[in-house]
Amino acid sequence: MSALGEPYIPASESPKELTPRVIIVGIILGILMTAANAYLGLYAGMTVSASIPAAVMSMIILRTVFDDVSILENNAVQTMASAGESLAAGVIFTVPALLVIGIWDEIQWLDTMIIAILGGLLGTMFTIALRRLFIVEEALPYPEGVACREVLVAGEEGGEGALAILYALGIGAVYGLMVKGFKVTHHSVESAVEFLGTRLYAGMDLSIALLSVGYIVGIRIASFIFLGGVIGFGILVPMYGLINGWPNSPDLVTGFYSIWASEIRYVGVGAMVVGGVYTLWSMRKTIFTGLSKALVKKEQSDELILRTEIDLPLDKVLLVCGGLVGLTFLYYWWATGSLILALAGALFLGVVSFFFAAVAGYIAGVVGSSNSPVSGMTIATLLFTVALVWVVGDFFLKLGTEELMLATLLIAAIVASSAAIAGDVMQDLKTGHMVGATPWRQQIAEIIGVLTGAVIIGPTLQLLHKAFRISKTACEINPLPDDPTCSNALFAPQAELIGAIVQGAFGGDLNIQMVMLGAIIAVALIMLKMPVMSVAIGIYLPLGLSVPIMLGGIISYFALNSAYLRIDGHLNGEPSIEAQKAAKDVENRGVLIGAGFIAGESILGVFIAILIVLDMKLDIIFGVTTLNDIFSLLFFGWFVAVFIWLATRALPKGGNLLTESVFIIRNIATKFIGSFKLQNWK
Repeated sequence: MSALGEPYIPASESPKELTPRVIIVGIILGILMTAANAYLGLYAGMTVSASIPAAVMSMIILRTVFDDVSILENNAVQTMASAGESLAAGVIFTVPALLVIGIWDEIQWLDTMIIAILGGLLGTMFTIALRRLFIVEEALPYPEGVACREVLVAGEEGGEGALAILYALGIGAVYGLMVKGFKVTHHSVESAVEFLGTRLYAGMDLSIALLSVGYIVGIRIASFIFLGGVIGFGILVPMYGLINGWPNSPDLVTGFYSIWASEIRYVGVGAMVVGGVYTLWSMRKTIFTGLSKALVKKEQSDELILRTEIDLPLDKVLLVCGGLVGLTFLYYWWATGSLILALAGALFLGVVSFFFAAVAGYIAGVVGSSNSPVSGMTIATLLFTVALVWVVGDFFLKLGTEELMLATLLIAAIVASSAAIAGDVMQDLKTGHMVGATPWRQQIAEIIGVLTGAVIIGPTLQLLHKAFRISKTACEINPLPDDPTCSNALFAPQAELIGAIVQGAFGGDLNIQMVMLGAIIAVALIMLKMPVMSVAIGIYLPLGLSVPIMLGGIISYFALNSAYLRIDGHLNGEPSIEAQKAAKDVENRGVLIGAGFIAGESILGVFIAILIVLDMKLDIIFGVTTLNDIFSLLFFGWFVAVFIWLATRALPKGGNLLTESVFIIRNIATKFIGSFKLQNWK
């Protein structure tokens, strides 16, 4: 927006916006982003915002084919594409839990689509009602929405961001094809050794997508995820093996994983449950503020409403919300066979979905949608749902365990989808508000994006399940003939967690001792003022996944500090404004490169899954021999070097990255040694 607060395109102008070409490109990118984020979320337990990469790819596609593309058209495309990506996050955190607990043996397309449509549309409709309040009246910052606006304006005015992400997309795709398609290298390297009566493990997943995730989240979050991995694999598993003995296994690594899977991952469960509840509790003031403002509607004046302030009619929006709750009731009735439980579930959903949509929309406005605690909200929802289903389904209706677990997960899945989409919708609407989009047209784009994502998410999940298996637990129930050890199974940590909670609540088979240990660790982390959810995810994930994330965080740290050095000449005190601007340019470039790498590798992961299901295994067809661990690391290292080269091209000229890296290491060492000086302990 201008200095006067005016949008980039004034309300008096009406350029093309929601055109047929926009809808076609938006649907195509929505399909790609939904599939890619589904793969990444199941693989690594986290997703990334698709708004910026979608905006860049939109500009590439539209401006390559057409000469008269407006910024509002590009905004509409990114709106549709990012909607599908956000919806995927809500679905993959919950629906695969039905595989984990054994109710489903494969993804049910129809059920998954219904869940995604109901949850996605509810979240979208609720945020439509909240747009003016949060974006116009409260003027919440919505940092990712602002960043996306900058990308759109840069593309409108010319820049190399589009070319950068295109390069990264291609490189990420090549890497994914080589490693996961042709299997030129191992997708991970790992080893374990005997040491002082126990075992020590070292391993690393060779994924540039995870490397990019680490760069995007930064050194702080990456280090806490890595800390969780060290706690789990470096401390808890060796201690458990030392005390209780090691299982019989063909090799040391397999025995290591056996203890982690059967015992230590439940420590992560306990930590995530406490972390999720605490996250919401710590934000209680923000939540109550957002809800109170959402429920108290200010009277609108009779002044002429500008184009940039016209939403979809609120009365029709509320009518649609009521219809969606009614459809949810019918779906619950059909799925569970219980009229009373369906009625209770639908009423519960109507209240809770609005609550968490408002919470997610408000929190996203303050800290960004990527930092919005969707996992925490999902866990909190699950706990409330468990209580509801237990009272109605178990205490009154005396339903069986499987029926109770199914009802719980169906309710939680729709609420999670609603919360996941809400934060993204508000970010997109903020971007639209700043570039001068017409709200009702953008809201229609959101709806199209939700429907696109809802249609594609079911087949995508089924494809990934058939090719790799979603979650180790589901794989162990029904392993693939070509992968009896489930080494290629996608981890799906949130789905595993939710499945474990539901099974423990109604089946009584939760590893309570380890869950309690995780809860104690979480309390200790809270007392130390650490981000407990990041550490908990690290405990729950294999250490190998945390290592490339940590490496990406380290690269980000060195790149930003190199920018400070080149401007200020030192790393003491607060960086100058010029140095901070230079670092921001480097950060933004790295995020674009990382987003391209993630999209490229993830999309190729889905493509490889299609080939596997079609029984077209490229390594067998072409007779490719897999390189050993050393050469696999060297192959990965080359791509890491390419990532660093691309991400640091925004650094100010006149420096040497290698020399600066040595200086940064010395500075870190100096500060570390200084922390142990005697005066610090007085």
